[in-house]
Amino acid sequence: MRPLDTLFMSCGAILSNKLRSMLTLVGIVAGVASIIAVMTAISVIQSTLEREMSVLGAQTFQVQKWPAGGFHSDAEHRKAMKRPPLTLANAQAIREHVGTVDLVGSEIWDFGFAANYKGVTTNPNISICGGTPEYPPNNTHYVGLGRNISEMDVKAGRNVVVIGYAIAQKLYPFTDPIGKDIRVDGRKYQVIGVFDEKKSAFGGNFDNYVLMPVSTFVGTYGMIGRDGFTRSVNITVRAKTPALIQDAIEETRQVLRRDRGVKPGQEDNFEFFNSQSLITQFNKMSMGVKLAAFVIGLIALVVAGIGIMNIMLVAVTERTREIGIRKALGAKRVSILGQFLLEAVILCNIGGVIGVVVGFLLGNLVAVFTHFDVSVPMEWAAIGILFCSAVGIAFGLLPAVRASQLRPIDALRYE
Repeated sequence: MRPLDTLFMSCGAILSNKLRSMLTLVGIVAGVASIIAVMTAISVIQSTLEREMSVLGAQTFQVQKWPAGGFHSDAEHRKAMKRPPLTLANAQAIREHVGTVDLVGSEIWDFGFAANYKGVTTNPNISICGGTPEYPPNNTHYVGLGRNISEMDVKAGRNVVVIGYAIAQKLYPFTDPIGKDIRVDGRKYQVIGVFDEKKSAFGGNFDNYVLMPVSTFVGTYGMIGRDGFTRSVNITVRAKTPALIQDAIEETRQVLRRDRGVKPGQEDNFEFFNSQSLITQFNKMSMGVKLAAFVIGLIALVVAGIGIMNIMLVAVTERTREIGIRKALGAKRVSILGQFLLEAVILCNIGGVIGVVVGFLLGNLVAVFTHFDVSVPMEWAAIGILFCSAVGIAFGLLPAVRASQLRPIDALRYE
């Protein structure tokens, strides 16, 4: 029998038993959809995280006292607490002694303030950053209106600020904010610039902070925080080219170890991170979820495969006389085996395609109501279809073999 004839007969058998075929598909659709939905959801989150984590750019890294990924144990927290804070002098040492970098910025942050203009007040969730002119290029958050803080602003300790887009929209909805006064934490500053809008899918404060000269921040708030601990400076460093970033990190490490008195053999008392390290850390964290989803989906497919095998065995029993007639007319065993095996594979792949579509829709459901990026991980769609084919072959083989081994005389006598 020609392969095309086998295909038509398999499809005809599936269509002639619609209810049975639909019940068979349910398990396959559930198994594939569960895998694809979770993988798609993780891909949606991951692509958005990669976009937002790329805030430092391809050639920029940051040095800080605290681990970027938080603490995984009390011991790590205690060890970080014992580290001396990074200082403005440390940042200056990098500027002077690291030849592979061209921009070195300093940042000191504090949180939980309100801003006010002519009786209109924001919520008390404004962040204040005392920074240097390198802040916009090093953090890829540029000034869209007005100007950035300058070296003269830092040297003179001027009371000027660049405000976030959300603050400008709240306090100056119908007027140009440049040159206007603003009160932040009750103190008066002059607005010299507004950052471009930079929404966060995770509710971050990209548009809800003010940047002032680091000297102004230190002169106003000092280097002792409200918690009684000395403030630590975050140092952002841009390598001259992306290819030099690892060399720049190593040179910066040597300069900081010397400047901070770290002895040979002792571990660093500061942390490095860049966009790629944050993305790698997220991928490690999500690996367990991916593995769990894959195992659960695989179990669902195996259960569905057992259902397919049982239904195909019933189909063989119901079609015993048909098989006997075909064999009496000269059909070979391989043709009978191929037909029933192809039926199982086609059923599984129909369920697989439906499961992939349902999984994509469920996985991207969160993107419909948020600023997350829609994602369609086609590699997982291909994996899902391949697994469906494997399930069809593995669990359709026994019924197909049983059908092909029926003796024509016994099959014709079957009632």
